[in-house]
Amino acid sequence: MLEAYGDPMPQRMSTGPDETVETACPLDCPDSCSLSVKVNEGRVVAIDGSHRSLTTAGFICDKVRRFADRVTGEARLRHPAIRTGPKGQAAFSQISWEEAIDLLAARLRETRDRWGGEAILPFSYGGSNGLVTQDTSDARLFASLGASRLARNVCAAPTGAALAAMYGRMPSVSYPDYEHARLIVIWGANPSTSAIHLMPYVQRARKAGATLIVVDPRVTQIARQADLHVPVRPGTDLPVALALHRHLFESGAADQAFLSAHARGAERLRERAAEWTFERAAEVAGVAASVLREFAERFAAASPALVRCGWGLERNRNGGSAAAAVLALPAVGGKFGVRGGGFSMTNTPAWGIERTWLDAGDGDRPRPRTVNMNLLGRALTEYDAPPVKLLFVYNSNPVVTIPDQARVLRGLEREDLFTVVFDQVMTDTAAYADLLLPATTFLEHYDLTRAYGPISLQMVRPVIDSVGEARSNPEVFGSLLSALGLADGKDQGELETLLEVMGHLPPAVANALENGDRPEPAFGLTPVQFADVRPGTPDGKVDLFPEALEAESSAGLYRYIPDPASGRYPLALISPASNRTISSTLGELPRPQPSLAMHPIDAHARGLAEGTLVRVFNDLGEVRCPVSIEPTVRPGTVSLPKGLWRKSTANGFTATALAPDTLTDIGAGACFNDARVEVEKVE
Repeated sequence: MLEAYGDPMPQRMSTGPDETVETACPLDCPDSCSLSVKVNEGRVVAIDGSHRSLTTAGFICDKVRRFADRVTGEARLRHPAIRTGPKGQAAFSQISWEEAIDLLAARLRETRDRWGGEAILPFSYGGSNGLVTQDTSDARLFASLGASRLARNVCAAPTGAALAAMYGRMPSVSYPDYEHARLIVIWGANPSTSAIHLMPYVQRARKAGATLIVVDPRVTQIARQADLHVPVRPGTDLPVALALHRHLFESGAADQAFLSAHARGAERLRERAAEWTFERAAEVAGVAASVLREFAERFAAASPALVRCGWGLERNRNGGSAAAAVLALPAVGGKFGVRGGGFSMTNTPAWGIERTWLDAGDGDRPRPRTVNMNLLGRALTEYDAPPVKLLFVYNSNPVVTIPDQARVLRGLEREDLFTVVFDQVMTDTAAYADLLLPATTFLEHYDLTRAYGPISLQMVRPVIDSVGEARSNPEVFGSLLSALGLADGKDQGELETLLEVMGHLPPAVANALENGDRPEPAFGLTPVQFADVRPGTPDGKVDLFPEALEAESSAGLYRYIPDPASGRYPLALISPASNRTISSTLGELPRPQPSLAMHPIDAHARGLAEGTLVRVFNDLGEVRCPVSIEPTVRPGTVSLPKGLWRKSTANGFTATALAPDTLTDIGAGACFNDARVEVEKVE
């Protein structure tokens, strides 16, 4: 087994002066920190924050501080390898890169010629990848082969669809302007765990007298600081938001002048909100009607008022409509046009970068089928026209991040499926590979990373040489293009890809990056919505009732779909981000044993004591782990951290084993928080 890893590189003390290298963090977090990395004799000694990014301000999260443990850890993949034992047992034998590329090129060609290009399924997410290491030479390769396309909908699909339809991906309020707000709503987000650089700005606003409202089923660190915490049942954000809209319209607090001049669809939204009184919404959401009334009155009265729309509220059957209703609040309430007012979600659109450098190479060929990544288990076990015969996994770890874990595992166990995993460490998915390819980390290659919290675009620079024989994405996919005769005479290496991407950026942005300066969009780093930036919709107005979203949802836009709980499975399981992993990245590192958080009322009803080994189960499977009895999670809801690896639980299954592969109302996203379960003691 260790042959696949190579000999682990031992840590050793520095024997000479440290060198400090400036780079940036591309991992899937809103902040995209600037980093100062100390290196001694080719080893990373320390990772810390720098001041090149205004919002990083010299500090970073503990997760990235520990990243060197991944770079040279025992789980690091150092050489290409082929499987020598049963799938899932992580038994491999080292081969050369030349052998690996030749073997993979032959399998790609054979699969395409025998089964058709759609029998090849590239599987990646790339939340921790930038403009160079995702959708460049990899996209060219798979498009040229006619491979199945992947809908990367596991995260941000419902919120992204709502934002694009309503505002045309208008840039958000950036972190520094939070301190100008007099009311801040944090809805479906937990910046105290992810997006920690937002916290100082929220704290400054609080010191200046701002009201803080947090909507979250759990009592998080930021919820403890809030003036008002609204602990809604998972999946009920939509009726709460609609009750707020009803109050704005019915009380005369809706900004009719703004709506007449800058919006359309307000009357349709008002009609859908009309049925949601505070009392009805409170009954569905499991909170007091007085809390919702206070929420609505405070929001209506405050200016500037800011709504931070997170991604937690989208992870259920009502996710798209919930996001749309939350994003509509600043428009109906008239909160735009002042610094510190409006909404905040993602700022990647701030740069106006279109990936025009990507030549898909489709030509006149018919468009291949599209596979929703949330349905990977079904794609591997049910497709027959043609079946998936070659799975190429990179920039992701689907065994622990995709719903219906047991079905995904059954698919990966197929002996007629050739699975390639191109990754940095031996993940739970890599254990099922037929061919392993070692990838570089962001400390070993170039990239360009955009923040989606603050407005920031930075160069990621290698600070050490590649560990072992690890190669970057452009190197590997460029080699495959050449081996298959698809390169068209282009050199597809890492630096060539970087220069190609740089050549398609706005000239001022490219020049700033080349000179080591901090690039800025034309409107600056802190735009005021409806003053410096406006909706990118065709008519430049907010669309509060996009017909495309109404048509997409089977229930209709802003129509609530009831809770899937039953008498047999009455508890809602949520899987929020933790302070240990970024999605599943760093899940290989040691951690305290995770536990299922359960409210004392629910624990007492089941005769459970602190630390009891329990089985959390439904018709899809079960997870065995200790229970932690704490009032931080609301009654009727249990919580197990996101990103756990299989080794973290007593039976080798994680929260995704209990998550259905049903899709959200809009955007076809994942419904992780629609997992309904029961919990009992393991005898």
